[in-house]
Amino acid sequence: MQLPKTIIISAAGAGSRLSFAHTKALLKIAGKPIIIHHLEALDDFDDIRIIVGYDAENVIKTVLNYRRDVTFVFNHRYQTTNTLHSLYLGTRFAQKYIVSLDGDLLVNPKDLRSFLKEDGEVMGLIPTYSDEPVCTKIVNKGKDIMITGFTRKRLEYEWTGLLQIKSERIIDTGTYVYHCVENALPFKAAFVDCREVDTPDDYQRAVEWGLKVFKK
Repeated sequence: MQLPKTIIISAAGAGSRLSFAHTKALLKIAGKPIIIHHLEALDDFDDIRIIVGYDAENVIKTVLNYRRDVTFVFNHRYQTTNTLHSLYLGTRFAQKYIVSLDGDLLVNPKDLRSFLKEDGEVMGLIPTYSDEPVCTKIVNKGKDIMITGFTRKRLEYEWTGLLQIKSERIIDTGTYVYHCVENALPFKAAFVDCREVDTPDDYQRAVEWGLKVFKK
């Protein structure tokens, strides 16, 4: 039986490194905004919360055109806070487990659906490719690979931002999500195919990747 889960999509940021006039969650890949790709993979989930801030009106309008049973949570301090604060706002009265999904992270739908079937606490990994990765220290434990720590030193695998965790662990410490998770390790690693959009080059690579993945 699948664990009861709250899905939290963080889409409050302005995406200041991109020159678009809207939030990154509305960037179109393979003809659809990123956030709609998320929602298509989340059709089986009832408790979906989207954190909005910058360009909130357009995010809400786009989401409601797809489905209406979504909770919107406002991060009114989106200009001075980060994803941890948004995630914390979304955990109020959440299920025992939450799944944190960034609004600028494109995940292969097959891999995302597989991740959502996981029991317990788990984090999504990918072979290191980004310019400023949060890399992971890992060990083998039976048939699983476990994440034991984080580092800014370039290692083989980086954390994607995809996370399933007990909601009680999310505390707004004013730091980053991986700092919040660190004391709860080890977590199981799940390998996913994904692309994050932070820069114009990232976006171009994501467009090319999306044409292969979402047109299958």
